[in-house]
Amino acid sequence: MKTIEKQFDAVKYMREQREQLSDKLSKMSKAEIIEYFRKKKSESKIKPDA
Repeated sequence: MKTIEKQFDAVKYMREQREQLSDKLSKMSKAEIIEYFRKKKSESKIKPDA
């Protein structure tokens, strides 16, 4: 069986994104967090597919 070199590591990317978001949210108040997610929701047109 061949070993394939990954060009993009999705798990590593998700962990980095989660860490960045956690750092950002830890410095915000509850009201700021709510406003942040309201703004993000209105910016994004991509809806999750069930």
